[in-house]
Amino acid sequence: MSENEISRPPSPKSRGDLLECLDEFGISHRTVDHQPVFTVVESAKIKADMPGGHSKNLFLKDKKGSLFLAVAHADTKVDLVALGKIIGAKGRLSFGNPELMTATLGVEPGSVTPFALINASPQELAYVVIDRAILDCDPVWFHPLENCASTAVSPADMIKFIENCGFTPLILDLADPTDA
Repeated sequence: MSENEISRPPSPKSRGDLLECLDEFGISHRTVDHQPVFTVVESAKIKADMPGGHSKNLFLKDKKGSLFLAVAHADTKVDLVALGKIIGAKGRLSFGNPELMTATLGVEPGSVTPFALINASPQELAYVVIDRAILDCDPVWFHPLENCASTAVSPADMIKFIENCGFTPLILDLADPTDA
């Protein structure tokens, strides 16, 4: 889907909208406010006070413009070449530009999260890929649409949220996506 084809609601959902949605879905959650962080490295200090699994979330696109969201454990070295082959990407996977990410997911750089699926439609993303390693952590932490807080949910509730947003997650070992 090209950038010109994306139609967005008047404004993306807010953190408050997300938390209300989690409640409506019956998903138990806990949010911790912290200084804004933009990278996994920057977030190292705050993780010490938040036991569980932390993520890095990659907004990706292929040569033909198909879009993908990869949700990896913070420590996983994602094999983008193998991932691209597994999901049938056309050409090499690259990071989507900030404008496209904001138009598609309704979040700014540094705030990519599976919770942003509340702002996307299933027609916009070819795949939502979940790293098998993050499913071994409980709870799992993600930004609640802004990078000045983190919200914890169980791995099962993360999957429930994704499915309730209309997406069917593909679960892979993102360090070695060819490992079935």
